[in-house]
Amino acid sequence: MNQPANATIKLTSLSHGGGCGCKIAPGVLSEILKNSMRLPAPAALLVGKETSDDAAVYKLNESQALIATTDFFMPVVDDPYDFGRIAATNAISDVYAMGGTPIMALALVGMPIDKLPTEVIAKILEGGESVCAQAGIPVAGGHTIDSVEPIYGLVVLGLVHPDRVKKNDTAQPGDKLILGKPLGVGVLSAAVKKDKLDEAGYRALIACTTQLNTPGRRLADVKDVHALTDVTGFGLLGHLLELCRGAGLGASLNMDRIPLLPGVLELASAGMVTGASARNWASYGDAVDLASSITPSLQALLTDPQTSGGLLVSCAPSTADAILDIFRSEGFEDAAVIGEMIPGPARVAVA
Repeated sequence: MNQPANATIKLTSLSHGGGCGCKIAPGVLSEILKNSMRLPAPAALLVGKETSDDAAVYKLNESQALIATTDFFMPVVDDPYDFGRIAATNAISDVYAMGGTPIMALALVGMPIDKLPTEVIAKILEGGESVCAQAGIPVAGGHTIDSVEPIYGLVVLGLVHPDRVKKNDTAQPGDKLILGKPLGVGVLSAAVKKDKLDEAGYRALIACTTQLNTPGRRLADVKDVHALTDVTGFGLLGHLLELCRGAGLGASLNMDRIPLLPGVLELASAGMVTGASARNWASYGDAVDLASSITPSLQALLTDPQTSGGLLVSCAPSTADAILDIFRSEGFEDAAVIGEMIPGPARVAVA
């Protein structure tokens, strides 16, 4: 059972990919952008595109900076309401990943009008609006087009104190790495498309992907949180390598400590993996050292594209327990210390 009974149209059949698995592979994206025009940035632009961070940040005054981000993708599940919820949660996450508080959203909607009834499209938007209401923000407008594939997402704006912006390039040697959500969303979404995901697996998928990364707001106030990002389409290894390259450091991970969604290892072993997982590995696998105990299924989970994935925190060892307390107080029971930043080249070692 891969969808609720009220899902009469299989949305995932209308798209070539789903969720953050739609993202262009990191190696290809780097090639596309390598010659992009780099105009002089104003001093007020605190975070631009130089560091592959989660959002742009523009200083408004001494106490406020504006966070601006956008995210959209094709269906990762078949139920339209759930698709809307997941896409909205994922888009809002980038504001939390900068340490900010969201204030407003704009909807981005592309739908095959000849294939989807208007009531199905309305359900997608309703799902997104429900998450925005949960985050305490309005959907203040947006843009719609007639598209060959269903696409939905948000532009999200937020606020943060200029001195409390959390970037992805400021990790320090010896920092502990904390992951807020378990891995395996891409594996579960692959099982959805192949009609191999049972009801319990579907519930786990929805619970994970619709959980707002609200701890990010509180992490902004913790000085010893040195770097922050969220894990999405490039997988855990890809987004950790962004931290490594930004800081000029390496990282080590303990596979046994990395939380996984229920049943995903078995599903991955049965071939339920996305094409994006292999593309991710092809893009950055030469910067990863895997112990002999890391099986192909575990490797697939490390590169698994996470739609609306968890926050990845790099913090001083002395504050790790306090960070875990923040996560758990907001319902992130799977949050765990999974490794540390280490001196050396920008590589990740997994044991």
